[in-house]
Amino acid sequence: MRLAVISEGLNAWPLYVAQTRRFFEQQGLDVQVTLTGSSAKQLEALNEGGYDIGLQQVDHIVRGVEQGSELFIFMAHAHAPDLSLVAAPAVTSFADFRGRVLAVDGARSGYALLLRKLLADQGLKDEDYRFREFGGSRERFEALRNGAAAASLLNPPFDRWLVAGGYRRLGTIAGFFPTYPGPVAAARRSWAARHKAELVAFIRALDSAYAWLQDGNNRDQAIAILQARLKTDHGLASEAFDRVGARPRPEVSADGVRQVMDVVWDAEGFTQPKGAPGRYIDLSYCVTARRPRSLSVQNPTNS
Repeated sequence: MRLAVISEGLNAWPLYVAQTRRFFEQQGLDVQVTLTGSSAKQLEALNEGGYDIGLQQVDHIVRGVEQGSELFIFMAHAHAPDLSLVAAPAVTSFADFRGRVLAVDGARSGYALLLRKLLADQGLKDEDYRFREFGGSRERFEALRNGAAAASLLNPPFDRWLVAGGYRRLGTIAGFFPTYPGPVAAARRSWAARHKAELVAFIRALDSAYAWLQDGNNRDQAIAILQARLKTDHGLASEAFDRVGARPRPEVSADGVRQVMDVVWDAEGFTQPKGAPGRYIDLSYCVTARRPRSLSVQNPTNS
């Protein structure tokens, strides 16, 4: 199974657990993970069959389907990250973004759509600033650090590293858009139909990783896994573990998808009527994966 991930970060912690604790292998899967560094390139390759599953933002799937893609959301991957809007020390307000470059992954996708909406709410027009595509969180972090961009939305620990170095946090996605959904796992409908057993096994493996991560008895091992992948310090990893344990397993809802649809329609200028969220979601694989399985199978007898 070929799995595509845009960037490293706390949202991928369950994936790190599934790899380290061999939950995929326990489900009979050989999962090859590729870090793509670009949502646009990842979505294109996912559509063309270069990957089987992609961890994406909901808007990518909505936009793709409206453009003829057969992609669909089969499970939530993570809660919406509490991305921070981090700016260079010289930036003290939203007005200071005028004439500056802002680092994004894809200029018209993902959280760049929310950033554009936020800036509009703050009185800025599209021509007042310039989005430049750098890639994932690590690439955007480097863009701020070397002065190539004045601000970006960043997930932990990249946001904290910059703030500790004198950069400014102007707010968070959770504060600006508290009900916006987080990343999801998506696949092509034709692939999923041919590989139902593998897709169900993938869901079960990630569910096992979530359950393991939320078990306080695994605290030290979980923190060690995160530190090994993100090189973050123990204190930040410990705080992150507490936050994960305090929240339920992420889910994707029709209401959340409708909210994303509204943002996409505004950003793209779509004129076609909005359909139902079911156009982009099929949670039947999750239902199968989470259905209680019998501990034993009795052989039928002939009467």
